[in-house]
Amino acid sequence: MAIEYLGLRAIQGPMVVLEGVRGAAYDEIVEMTTDSGQKRLGRIIQISEDRAVIQVFEGTEGLTLKGVHTRPTGHPMELGVSEEMLGRTFNGIGVPIDGLGEILPEKKLDVNGQPLNPVSREYPRNYIRTGISAIDGLMTLIRGQKLPIFSGSGLPHDQLAAQIVQQASLGDNSDEDFAIVFAAMGVKHDVADFFRRTFEESGVSSHVAMFINLANDPVVERLITPKAALTLAEYLAFEKNMHILVILTDMTSFAEAMREVSSSKGEIPSRKGFPGYLYSELAALYERAGIVRGSSGSVTQIPILTMPGDDITHPIPDLTGYITEGQIVLDRNLHGQAVYPPINVLPSLSRLMKDGIGEGYTRADHQSVANQLFSCYAKVGDARALASVIGEDELSPLDKKYLVFGREFERRFVGQDPRDNRNILETLKIGWELLGLLPRAELDRIDTKLLDQYYKPAEPDSQQQASR
Repeated sequence: MAIEYLGLRAIQGPMVVLEGVRGAAYDEIVEMTTDSGQKRLGRIIQISEDRAVIQVFEGTEGLTLKGVHTRPTGHPMELGVSEEMLGRTFNGIGVPIDGLGEILPEKKLDVNGQPLNPVSREYPRNYIRTGISAIDGLMTLIRGQKLPIFSGSGLPHDQLAAQIVQQASLGDNSDEDFAIVFAAMGVKHDVADFFRRTFEESGVSSHVAMFINLANDPVVERLITPKAALTLAEYLAFEKNMHILVILTDMTSFAEAMREVSSSKGEIPSRKGFPGYLYSELAALYERAGIVRGSSGSVTQIPILTMPGDDITHPIPDLTGYITEGQIVLDRNLHGQAVYPPINVLPSLSRLMKDGIGEGYTRADHQSVANQLFSCYAKVGDARALASVIGEDELSPLDKKYLVFGREFERRFVGQDPRDNRNILETLKIGWELLGLLPRAELDRIDTKLLDQYYKPAEPDSQQQASR
C-alpha cells in the first residue's frame, strides 16, 4: 500500500522538499494532488535521510506548503508506447496534445532506457538518404549513427530539420519500415506551428511522432523530452524492427535547462556554469543510437544544437563532438550569400561514412568523388586568399579555374532548393560535372578507371558562363 504525505517542507523554484519520507528511491516518480484536485507529476532527484527533493514537471506555480498530497508511485518515469504514436503529437513528457484522444499503450517503458551492452551492438552499415547533396555526398548519414548539426542563432537549422523529415528515406529500392521521431525542446509557438504545418502539408505526418516542449513550458519537462522520444524510438526499432531516425532540436535548450535546475539545487558549477555531469547526461542520450544484434531495426540520431556565439569550443558542441561520430557545421558566411543549406563542408564529416557507401550501398565511385571534392574545395580557399592579396586578374589560369569551381560547388552542390529531393545518382552526377571544370591532372584522388568512366571536361562555353 502506497504512503501518501500531506504538506511540503519548502518550495524552491521548480523543486519542492518533502520531509518524513520512508522507502523512497532516487529517480522515483511521485504524484502530487492539490486541494483543488489538480494533479502534477514529480521526480525524486535527491534523498537525504528522511528528506526528499522533488522536481515538479509542470512547475510549482499555485502549490502551497499545506495543501499538497504527495504519493510515491514506486517506479521511475515511464512512457506508454505503441505503434499508434506515429502520426501523433505529444508534449515533453508524452501526453497527447493533438486532440485525438489517449494512446492505448502496448507496454510501458522506463524513459531512462537501459545501457546497451557494447558486445550486443552491430556495426552500422548502409545509409539513410536525406535528399540533400552536401550531406548524402560528402558526410553520409549511416543507419545507427549519431550525426549532430552544429548551427548558430539565426541560421536555418529549423528549415533544414523540417526538410530532412520530409525527404529522409532508406533509398528508392528499400521495402523496410522507416519512421521518424521528432523532439523539439524549448521552441517558440511559431516554430512549433511551422513544424506541424510543414509535416502535414508535405504528407509525412503519418510516419512522424512529435514531442514538443514549448519555451513557456516548465523547464524540468525539457529534461524528459529527449528521453521520452528515444524511448519510443527504441521500442519501434528493437521490438517492432523498424528503422527510426530521431531528430532532437535544440540540445542547447536541453543543456541550459540542466544548468538552470542544477543551479536551483545549489550544485557547484563547471565550465560556463554547466554542471560537471553535462558530459555524462549528453552521452546517456547520444549512446542510445545504434543497431542491436537480434533486431533488424536501428536508431539513428541527428541532434541539432545552436552554438552560443558561434563558438564551436563551447562546452555543448565540444562535448557533443567527443561523443558523436562526426558533425555537420552550418556557416554564417554562406548563409549571408543566400546559399541554402549553408553547410560548411570542410569542418564537417561523417566518421562512419566509408562503411555505408560504395558498391552495394550507393555507387562504386562515391568515396572517391567525395574525397576529390573535399580536396579541390580546400584548394579553393588558398586561391581566394591569394586573390584577396594580388587581385583575381593576376591569378594563374589554374587558380582561376579553382575560383570558378568554388563558386559552382557552393551554388550547385551545397546549395539547392528546399523542395529539391535529390537521389544519390543525381548528387554524384553534379559532383562529376563540377570536377569537369578542372583539368584531369588535378584529380589525384580518383582511380584512373573511374576517371575513364565518368570524367568529362566541361565545354569552354559552360566554363565561361560559370566564371561569370
